[in-house]
Amino acid sequence: MTAARKVTVPVSSFVTDNENYLKQTMGLGVTFDVGLRKLKVLGKDVGILYVTGLLDSSLIVEIFETLVVLNDTDHTGRNAAEVIENRLVHQQVTKFTDMKDVIHQATSGLIVVFVEGEDYALAVDVRSYPGRTPMEPDTEKVVRGARDGFVENIVMNTALIRRRIHDPRLRYEMTPVGTRSKTNVCIAYIQDIANPDLVKIIKKELAEIHIDAITMADKVVEEFVVKQSFNPFPLVRYTERPDVAANHLIEGHVLIMVDTSPSVMITPTTYFHHVQHAEEFRQNPAVGTFLRWVRFLGILSSLFLLPFWLVFVFDPTLLPPELAYIGPNKVTNLPTFLQIILAEVGLEFLRMASIHTPTSLSTSLGLIAAVLIGQIAIEVGLFVPEVILYSAVSVLGAYATPSYELSLANKIAKIFIIVMTAWLHETGFIVGMTIVFLYLASIRSLQTPYLWPFLPFDGGALMKIVVRPSMSSLKRRPSIVHAQNVHRQE
Repeated sequence: MTAARKVTVPVSSFVTDNENYLKQTMGLGVTFDVGLRKLKVLGKDVGILYVTGLLDSSLIVEIFETLVVLNDTDHTGRNAAEVIENRLVHQQVTKFTDMKDVIHQATSGLIVVFVEGEDYALAVDVRSYPGRTPMEPDTEKVVRGARDGFVENIVMNTALIRRRIHDPRLRYEMTPVGTRSKTNVCIAYIQDIANPDLVKIIKKELAEIHIDAITMADKVVEEFVVKQSFNPFPLVRYTERPDVAANHLIEGHVLIMVDTSPSVMITPTTYFHHVQHAEEFRQNPAVGTFLRWVRFLGILSSLFLLPFWLVFVFDPTLLPPELAYIGPNKVTNLPTFLQIILAEVGLEFLRMASIHTPTSLSTSLGLIAAVLIGQIAIEVGLFVPEVILYSAVSVLGAYATPSYELSLANKIAKIFIIVMTAWLHETGFIVGMTIVFLYLASIRSLQTPYLWPFLPFDGGALMKIVVRPSMSSLKRRPSIVHAQNVHRQE
């Protein structure tokens, strides 16, 4: 279905006509935060449209003073509009001839100047969005490294990346999305590195988003761009760290930034992009490799430990004599499979409760969960200790997963494998793992194989995932992004 043709409303040369249009569309005179300040400058009516709360008031006052003083200092008889435009002391002043564009600029935090006798308006960027200062994100903390993180202000986020990449070929292309919200969405890429086809695909997908609002910001954009549907595995990587975002730009990725969101989407990504962490690159290669292997072990534990243990519970004869102690040592009233499911659901209760619990009460919540629930449940015979142990280790592995989205997807895959194991025992375990693997192999994100470099196999790239490479050895960009310039060391 093609998009509806845009109907333009030209800016009137009469300020009163523009004022009447704004009363009908923006609620001028009704909504308290929208105003039109009228001045008389050089004999001309001047109207200044603004939205309170989105702009820097000190700059507004400075512009007002500059315009008003023209009445006392400028007697040259020059064109009033030219003089006013020349005296707008700001680095970014843009002309607009469509009232719909004027309204979008005003609701984005710019002031718009109408001058009697002119069929255009001047938009001055004096935005000052309410928000917090950059601080280290909670989900991507490092022992060493930068402590700044993205915030809800898209202009500040672009500046944080520009501070790290001074390349003049870094491109930021902004477009409004949502017929009502008109949320600013920016794609970032380096012109001579990023694959032009990838940039074109993302632009096309953004242009085809026809929705009234994207108040949930980047998540809505993600579902439109990569067609997530009910696939639980993340098809883009989110990061709140400017250094991580800048590094992916250098590799040839394209970023999608959405205003009001403190995270940035990295495209394209594979499964293995979600298992790496900035901390590994803030340490030397040997330590970084050790951290990476421990992290991999945690991810594997979160996915396979419980179903693997359940295999031996159903058939203890598979264990060698040295490991005969593995498995429940006493009989309980509930089947082991049901205990595992209840433990998984209970741990999800605890995770959700910790999110919604004030920080001052979080310690009490942990004590209640560990002592009152865990210990008493074992004593009354509801759970065997081994279920609590392996469930806890599995959850720790999930927390060690760098990507929060991947940890939740792995949990769904784990429950599926547990169900298959309970149904068909060791055969179900193998079938469950096979189905999950084949499903991952079938996924493509923006035409990118999800299991690369394992499938299709790329030995050199896979080795860089298994072992944290030294920066001096990174001479070529990853082949999966199909970069225009593949050489990193020039």
